Amino acid sequence: MASAGARLTRLYISCPGVILLRSLSNAGMDDMGVSTSRSCIERLQFENVALKQLPLDPSTEPGVRQVRGACFSRVQPTPLKNPKFVSVSGPALALLGLDADEVLKDPLGPEYLSGSKVLPGSEPAAHCYCGHQFGQFAGQLGDGAACYLGEVKAPVDQNPELLHENPTGRWEIQVKGAGLTPYSRQADGRKVLRSSIREFLCSEAVFGLGVPTTRAGSVVTSDSRVMRDIFYNGNARMERCSVVLRIAPSFIRFGSFEIFKRADEFTGRQGPSYGRDDIRTQLLDYVIVNFYPEIHQNHSDRIERNTAFFREVTLRTARLVAQWQCVGFCHGVLNTDNMSILGLTLDYGPFGFMDRFDPDFICNASDSSGRYTYQAQPAICRWNLARLAEALQPDLPPDRAEQVLDEYLPLYNSFYLSNMRKKLGLLRKEEPEDEMLITELLQTMHNTGADFTNTFRSLSQISCPTQEEGEDESEVIKQAAEMLLQQCASLEELKAANKLSMDPRELAMLLSMAQSNPALFQMISDRKTVARQLERLSRLKELMDTTVEQLRAKQTEDWSCWIKKYRQRLANECESGVDVKDLQKERVCVMNNNNPHVVLRNYIAQNAIEAAENGDFSEVQRVLKVLEKPFSVQEGLEQPGLVARGGAAAPEERDETGEGVEARVLVPYDSKPPIWANEICVS
Repeated sequence: MASAGARLTRLYISCPGVILLRSLSNAGMDDMGVSTSRSCIERLQFENVALKQLPLDPSTEPGVRQVRGACFSRVQPTPLKNPKFVSVSGPALALLGLDADEVLKDPLGPEYLSGSKVLPGSEPAAHCYCGHQFGQFAGQLGDGAACYLGEVKAPVDQNPELLHENPTGRWEIQVKGAGLTPYSRQADGRKVLRSSIREFLCSEAVFGLGVPTTRAGSVVTSDSRVMRDIFYNGNARMERCSVVLRIAPSFIRFGSFEIFKRADEFTGRQGPSYGRDDIRTQLLDYVIVNFYPEIHQNHSDRIERNTAFFREVTLRTARLVAQWQCVGFCHGVLNTDNMSILGLTLDYGPFGFMDRFDPDFICNASDSSGRYTYQAQPAICRWNLARLAEALQPDLPPDRAEQVLDEYLPLYNSFYLSNMRKKLGLLRKEEPEDEMLITELLQTMHNTGADFTNTFRSLSQISCPTQEEGEDESEVIKQAAEMLLQQCASLEELKAANKLSMDPRELAMLLSMAQSNPALFQMISDRKTVARQLERLSRLKELMDTTVEQLRAKQTEDWSCWIKKYRQRLANECESGVDVKDLQKERVCVMNNNNPHVVLRNYIAQNAIEAAENGDFSEVQRVLKVLEKPFSVQEGLEQPGLVARGGAAAPEERDETGEGVEARVLVPYDSKPPIWANEICVS
């Protein structure tokens, strides 16, 4: 069939003049008709620059394979059976110029946004990358379940602030859970409803907290099913295949540069494109030119340019992890393949927001060594930056990289202290003792088992000291301590929190080995893990000899001591001539904008997941709405919508396998977690 352009050319040759004009007019009307009949999703404008500027695997061979000399492989998403929306995020879809209501009304919406139907202009592909997993180089990894759909042009009226963070003016969209790719290894390329809901909700929750992150536009589920063993205990069950639409300027990560790594001295593995220095340089140029254009424009010397790029990545990473620490967020799997080259929170697997403050908090049940604890995250991110620097050699000389890495810790500390001062309402001065005040606050929270999120939120209720007569300092401290005690753990909760996570016989054997055969102990065990177990054991013995009354008295004493120091520090904010009432009003405003009222706790996500698995998606949508404004008290949205789970009077529910689901007492989203939440295991 001849193209429209060819037909118009023939008309012009045979019948010039009026016929040409009539043909052009009709063509315009036809195009307009097609345009108006296409849905908003079908009208997305794709500019798939990554596939044009980076090497594409020429092979279309099906199945898992090593992909050499390429950054992407073409793939075809595997359609889902009867896909349907669970929820969509209006703010995330707006990045693409999409209206959430229109998307939900589109009968083809679930097919397009799950990859079951390929969008006009989309070029499905999977990204090749490697990674250090739990400290060991794993070789080729890649998008085993994710599928790049393309890069969509941002709408012309896009918020300038968003475009500042995304200078390309394009948003990469991908679907996670869309089927097999060359990088799927032994997996099936599918994700299930529970993991998809967790990623969808947390992507948007972290954005709501003001932390840089990839976004999630929608979650789609289906009647397609896969077998999953949730707890790796042999009790596998069929679960619904589900897909998340992910949005970011780019999903390139540290591990993207590790495909060029030489054979690792410990594992013997090497990157599939080892020796292809030309491609590494090409990838580096692509990232800097597209996502760091100011650095590219300001440096004519390549070494200077590459150093400036690495410095900016280091700065963004330090700022990101400082923000995580300040909201109690644990990533769970901080491997190099999960670190964004743009300083975004990337890949939501076994994440967790800390409830009771514990520096050794582990959110990933598979992290038996505790490599990715809460307190380890800043150091792990620096370690990952060092691996990125190695992967960039010789484009980034080692001596230059080392100079930049030396800047990481001061940068992190600066960001962390700045954020913490806002959380404490220390706005006017930066005192040398602030760091100690923060350290003592966290130690007090740890000793008393205080809830991280709610304790910080409560601090705005502690007022600045005034010179007014009648203010009883001891009474103010007493009332503040009573308020914070409500967020502390009970004796039974502290006992449960300090139980050994290791079999006591195994611990005894390791301790004996440490004395009799230190070399063998060093080979099969980790000193930090053993030290943590001994610390728990000591704390547990102490708690076993403590009464409820003694614990409460000790908690009161600890908090009273810290509150007194905090009030003294607040007094330093009140310089002569400062209106204390105005200062207090400003302080409360800043604190409430930096201490969230609600975060995505595991029990909140679990309630939404279980409802969705039983066909009720309303709780996912309700939680999403709350998380869009995490710093605000939202009347009418404070309670979960699952009334049927409200205690003993509720009838026993059954999940889709026919097994009973124990009725649970529900608590508001801003509450400490209920007792049953301790049983939630994420890996």
